[in-house]
Amino acid sequence: MRLFRAPVALVVSLTLALTMTGCIGLSSASSFVPGANPGSVKAVPSLKGVTLTVGSKDFTEQLILGKMAVILLRVAGADVVDKTNIQGSNAVRKAQESGAIDIAWEYTGTSWISYNGHENPIRDQQKQWQVVHDEDLRHNIQWLPMAPLNDTYAFGVRAAEAKKLGVTKLSDLSKLSTKDLSFCVESEFASRNDGFPGALRTYGIPLGSKVSRSNVHNLDTGVVYTATAKGTCNFGEVFTTDGRINGLHLTVLADDKHFFPNYNVAVNVYEPIYKKHPEIAKVFDGVTKKLTNEQMAVMTAQVDMEGADPAIVAHDWLKKNGFVS
Repeated sequence: MRLFRAPVALVVSLTLALTMTGCIGLSSASSFVPGANPGSVKAVPSLKGVTLTVGSKDFTEQLILGKMAVILLRVAGADVVDKTNIQGSNAVRKAQESGAIDIAWEYTGTSWISYNGHENPIRDQQKQWQVVHDEDLRHNIQWLPMAPLNDTYAFGVRAAEAKKLGVTKLSDLSKLSTKDLSFCVESEFASRNDGFPGALRTYGIPLGSKVSRSNVHNLDTGVVYTATAKGTCNFGEVFTTDGRINGLHLTVLADDKHFFPNYNVAVNVYEPIYKKHPEIAKVFDGVTKKLTNEQMAVMTAQVDMEGADPAIVAHDWLKKNGFVS
């Protein structure tokens, strides 16, 4: 789930620790955000001088998205308080429910399963967004339209090994021998019914019989990628927008039975703020439509593989696509 992801080691080392009402610890990823001028996103007269607080979680994708929001809202004319890089999804959620944060990007599956307590995901992406949208209105959160970007679970395999084993989709794993079915996974994924055990059952390779427990390696999230690339295991748990997939020459197996939950990302706005300023939706509309797994994978690779600052990556992408100048 999008609950626990390793934070990025930022090039800019300055971190401003801030504590807000309600004892929620909120931190800024960096005091630096590149300036920008209007592009296709224009100044919005009704937002001039309006103070808006932007939050984000503390992993690479969220830092990039959070900085995008800061840049876009400043271009639109708002006075933006940058509280990106908050540790833990629950902290972001509580802050937004209370109004300590006005705007943050969130994932449909995270809200549905983790915040609203549902066990069974909805396979249709638009329907999943709709039910989350409807339920979260009770929590003072307005969901703006979702992006094509769906940062969900997947299994990656070394490209050469995928060719050798003849696998392109998860259904192919049932044809392999027990010795070839080795996995690197993180601890939470390994124990969740909507994670590793459920996936194995769905694809006919249950843990303890077809998949030997001795062939399952529990590792930290970041280590899973490198361990899979080095051959510690044949199949590693990955996130579909992670730039390390391409950087380490991994192939993602298609989830052809659509087991994994949808985690489409969308902007969440504190409902009282949205009622006062529904024009916020127009600021993000074009950007949201443009965000795909492929686009985000390029951006996260620039941070995680090349050491770029998330704020600069966010600015450059917005400028390249004409949203700002």
